[in-house]
Amino acid sequence: MNARRYFYSIALLLAVTAGCKKDLYTDTSFVNGITSPAKLSVLFDITQDNTGLVTITPNGEGTVSYDVYYGDAGSTYVKVQAGKNVQHTYAEGNYTVKVVGHGLNGKTTEFSQPLTVSFRAPENLKATVAISGLNINVSASANYETLFKVYYGDSTNMSPVPFKSFLEGQTITHSYAGAGVYIVKIVALSGGAATTTYLDTIKVGKQIDLPVTFDDPNYDYTTSDFGGNISSVAADPTNAVNKVLKAIKGAGSEVWAGTTIGTSLGFATKIPVTAISSKMSVRVYSPAAGLDIKLKIEDHNDGTHAVETDVKTTVANKWETLTFDFNSPAAGTPVLNAAYTYDKASLFFNFGVAGDGKAYYADDLKFVPSAPPLKQIALPVTFDDATFNYTVTDFGNDQTTDAVDPDNTANKVKLTTKVGGAEVWAGVTIGTPTGFATKVPLTATATKMSVRVYSPAAGIDIKLKLEDHTNSAKSVETDVLTTVANGWETLTFDFTKNASGTPALDLSTTYDKASIFFDFNVAGSGKKFYWDDVKFLAAAPEVLALPLTFESGTLSYATTDFGGGVITVVDNPHKTGIDVSNKVGKMVKYNDQNYGGSFFTLPSPIDFSTKKTFTMKVYSPRVGAKVLLKVENLTDGTVSYQVEVPTIKANDWETLTFDYSAINASKSYQKVVLIFDNGTNGDGTANYTWLFDDISLN
Repeated sequence: MNARRYFYSIALLLAVTAGCKKDLYTDTSFVNGITSPAKLSVLFDITQDNTGLVTITPNGEGTVSYDVYYGDAGSTYVKVQAGKNVQHTYAEGNYTVKVVGHGLNGKTTEFSQPLTVSFRAPENLKATVAISGLNINVSASANYETLFKVYYGDSTNMSPVPFKSFLEGQTITHSYAGAGVYIVKIVALSGGAATTTYLDTIKVGKQIDLPVTFDDPNYDYTTSDFGGNISSVAADPTNAVNKVLKAIKGAGSEVWAGTTIGTSLGFATKIPVTAISSKMSVRVYSPAAGLDIKLKIEDHNDGTHAVETDVKTTVANKWETLTFDFNSPAAGTPVLNAAYTYDKASLFFNFGVAGDGKAYYADDLKFVPSAPPLKQIALPVTFDDATFNYTVTDFGNDQTTDAVDPDNTANKVKLTTKVGGAEVWAGVTIGTPTGFATKVPLTATATKMSVRVYSPAAGIDIKLKLEDHTNSAKSVETDVLTTVANGWETLTFDFTKNASGTPALDLSTTYDKASIFFDFNVAGSGKKFYWDDVKFLAAAPEVLALPLTFESGTLSYATTDFGGGVITVVDNPHKTGIDVSNKVGKMVKYNDQNYGGSFFTLPSPIDFSTKKTFTMKVYSPRVGAKVLLKVENLTDGTVSYQVEVPTIKANDWETLTFDYSAINASKSYQKVVLIFDNGTNGDGTANYTWLFDDISLN
């Protein structure tokens, strides 16, 4: 059984082996029956987005692959399998595309097909030209565009490049050299010959503003006529270089025909009219005198907010400046309202009369600001400062006018004439009824004022009176006589020497008003008085000088001590007898040198030309104490003079006298030296302590 099974297995294996034997075929005669590629063609699919992208699909019978030659410069070919395509980007133009088909038998067939690549013109071109004064901003968008070019319309020989290029999404800016009308051209390119163009006529220039001169090339001097007026910017009829507004009131034009200056937006800024500054001016050249010229201003946003006024011409065929005050509006028209925005102006020539074809010229439209209010008069009064109100008020028939200095025409003064018949008390009050801006600052040590006067004679009484402008009963006055005829002199008025019978100077009174009386107490006879420079005379600055009283609260009574002598200023411990002053000098002599003392240094030399006697109050602890008073040169101690006298009282004030009659007054002395008990050493006790006061030269 097992042998039989084995036999069958070998038989089966041999049968399988015999069945797997490979057959060989070497007959290729069927290839000779295949024809060459035929019916070649090519399909072009041109993308419609102006990119020049073309899809090339070759076709044919019996073809397994193709060589595609693009036909543009630099191309060879590209291999394309049957049923496939290839893409290529062309510039706009005409091309010949060649296709070589390869058959299975290696045979080839060629085919050529013309190709035209053309770009479509950009579509839906939108451009934006934004104007700002002399500048414009340009942007654009379009379908099928590759680039934009903008032509600004102002190309010159100085600027030979006529355009600028930009891309969609960009904004470019251009500045014009001057105002004017320009044609802006924007061209959208397709990448080929097809283009689309946008044209815009623009007017550039700064928005008109006051003053309007018609000469600045940067401004847009647009005008708007109505009622039959015809206006333009023209040459001045008297000066061809000057540009002005010319308006012709055409025959048959309305009686209200006129011209609005500027665009519908009006001026760049509002006209700054107020209740105080309410004027404008225009230069006008009119064919006749007596013609009504109307100027109207309004809010460009609201024509009901308007005010107008009229002025008549006064000359024919000549320029004149007419001033229009809107605080005096035309009859029946709204009044000036300073709360409104007035930013637009219109001119009406020969208002109320129908047009006859005559020409009018206008120039220099301006706002006329009012001068600032004058300041209240104040000391010193010079009449030269244009910012002050130098109003004066005459009384008693005096007549005062503005004048020029008879010796100096550049100097402004007042001239008061005491006309015939003027009262003996005639005079002139300086300043407004409210007087000076501040009170006259009189003090116990500053009681004087001065006035420069040019009088026709010497010996004339000039009175100066001060008063409280709210209460004339509070006053003080004083008089000075002139000493010069027909020449300037400065008269000084001391109000401590008030006129007889008038109130005394009261420093608690507010003196803020002044009056001057020329030739007082004499009736007017036509005499003329020039006057100027009314001043308050401040007290001289306080300096250390004789007499030395030690009462000043501001002076420094500095001394230079030597040899044990020490001086201080103290409260007076003995307000009795001849010295009840608050402050005195105190000398203490210590045990150092027998000549111990101290000295004061004065800021200027002592004048011994007329006075040669010193006096000094002394409070001594004992009788017979020697007191030396010496003066020295500031830098040379050998130039000196001294006198020594003894005390004759103890513990009481006495006045010591020092005779300097023998001093050499030609020398200079600035030091005052004090030595007590010269030749004896002190001990710093009460027995060597002295008080002194009121060192005077008599």
